[in-house]
Amino acid sequence: MNQLDVVGVRVEMPNSQPIVLLREVGGDRYLPIWIGPGEATAIAFAQQGMTPPRPLTHDLFKNVLEAVDQELSAVRITDLRDGVFYAELVFASGVEVSARPSDAIALALRVGTPIYGSDAVLDDAGIIIPDEQEDEVERFREFLDQISPEDFGTSSQ
Repeated sequence: MNQLDVVGVRVEMPNSQPIVLLREVGGDRYLPIWIGPGEATAIAFAQQGMTPPRPLTHDLFKNVLEAVDQELSAVRITDLRDGVFYAELVFASGVEVSARPSDAIALALRVGTPIYGSDAVLDDAGIIIPDEQEDEVERFREFLDQISPEDFGTSSQ
């Protein structure tokens, strides 16, 4: 397993499909995962430190974990089958629960849990961005600084 950092989310045009981009810590591979608009909003909220007036689903899950004194120790992106990514929530108790990567990432950002990607997933879906394209990644980060969760076309209720 390789640790991953969340670079951010954005909307891919022309399909208006949100994408979360992860980067291998200490490596040169990026992992793009297409996600839904609700999850894009949840991830953007967490990255920007925004707290909605009412808890979103991932905030609720975080609150429940705290209330029952359970610790999420890791999120693992474990598999890619037929174009679908799979993830697991790994708890300190040893319990593992299957999850969509987008939900797992949104929760990990809220509780400060590390995210890992399997070698197989990174080998299959990871992309290497050459040094000359690092400017594009920097432009992506600048783009992320300019957007808000509302740009993903969902409301937070």
